[in-house]
Amino acid sequence: MAGRVHVVDDIDSLQSLCHPLRVRILEALREAASAAAVARGVGESRQRVNYHLKELERAGLVEPVGERRTGNFVEMLYRSVAESFVVSPQVAWSDPRRVEALRHQHSLEKLVTVGERLQRDAVSLLDRAAFDAEEIASATVEADVHFADERARAAFLAEYLETLTALCERYGSPAGEPYRLVLAVHPAAADDETEESSDD
Repeated sequence: MAGRVHVVDDIDSLQSLCHPLRVRILEALREAASAAAVARGVGESRQRVNYHLKELERAGLVEPVGERRTGNFVEMLYRSVAESFVVSPQVAWSDPRRVEALRHQHSLEKLVTVGERLQRDAVSLLDRAAFDAEEIASATVEADVHFADERARAAFLAEYLETLTALCERYGSPAGEPYRLVLAVHPAAADDETEESSDD
């Protein structure tokens, strides 16, 4: 069975995703199918679908999973390597200074890593809601706050973590359903500030 989410983190895979027909082929291959079946499903010729299938296979986005005999013919079956795809921001990084900055700023590296994981988890949950008819119990809390200085910021974070630890100890259960809590504290991005000023 294909995994829920595949992270695209190389240029070849990204280029393969930049064609609308290939996206439709990937959707059609959530379950194993032949090129002929995919062609019928997307309303394209088998030859055209075959070409794009080979490109997707070359990029590692689809894989052969067996054969099926139809009359005197043997059809190759393909399947997408995942049910959904997300593009890592790192694909667009060409300047090595970003990687160098992450090496020296560990909290920033963690922020970037958690941001990518949150995106992957959100897409996986969306698929469960869309294709498995699940009701996803989730919550998002977002707040903007101004700190007078570094001391106030540090005190806020320490008290926040203390409160969160107490809540987890009070309500958490080793035998319960697992949930992930994410706390991120960072300066407001420049584009956030621009959006706020444009609303005034």
